[in-house]
Amino acid sequence: MRRAAYRDFWAGVGERFPDLDGASSTRYYAANEQRLFREHFPSLEGLRILKTDLWDEAKNTRILVWAQQQGARAYGIDISEPTVVQARDAFNQEPGARNRLRGAVGDVRELPFADGSFDAIYSMGTIEHFDETERAVEEMARVLKPGGRAIVGVPNRHDPFLRPLLATALQALGLYAYGYEKSYSRRALRRMLERAGFTVVAETAILFIPGWLRIVDLACHAWWRPLTVLTGALVRPFVFLDRHVPAVRRHGYLLATVVTKPGSR
Repeated sequence: MRRAAYRDFWAGVGERFPDLDGASSTRYYAANEQRLFREHFPSLEGLRILKTDLWDEAKNTRILVWAQQQGARAYGIDISEPTVVQARDAFNQEPGARNRLRGAVGDVRELPFADGSFDAIYSMGTIEHFDETERAVEEMARVLKPGGRAIVGVPNRHDPFLRPLLATALQALGLYAYGYEKSYSRRALRRMLERAGFTVVAETAILFIPGWLRIVDLACHAWWRPLTVLTGALVRPFVFLDRHVPAVRRHGYLLATVVTKPGSR
């Protein structure tokens, strides 16, 4: 997709898409993200962190709000101007957000920051939505400080619940809300990150839950709220497994690979 068309597509999504915050599966997603931050980033106090899209802040888990409440300095970009505006509004309404979100309209393939600007980068579900994925990864490597850490997440091609197959079928029918989307094996993601100059230090995943259940839970949360009693009950066993059987986390539908940029601070 041409960049102008891609930007226009996501502007439309940002304007139309409902807020997913509060859904049972979104709470599960947020808990997974918070665990990633606690386990794989250094202390968040004073950490200068960049997020490569602001979808979560506008519509979903509010992970940057949580990070700032722990003391991080939050930066983010998004190609969709409506999403940036909504993210700023949602961010600044949250209790405990000590500073404003430093958010701007931008493209992860051409990050508007100087080399070595950030201590940490979080990119979850961004780079699979366009062809120039390797260019985006190279840009993340450029703006990360030597010795800094990044968590890069993409759809898991080997998801046991076959979410990539579902996404592909919905895309073919023009019914997939997120447009174009690729999936990756863990090995392919690792090789792409290493080609950009990163060193892989950990490989895990988040959201061990069927993709169809996440979609149905969000739809009920947005349009048929009484049915969330049922979808919430269906989500709870996966939350239980995630908490009590950590081995299942590796098979979540979003891979999460943790990398460092060689060199010292």
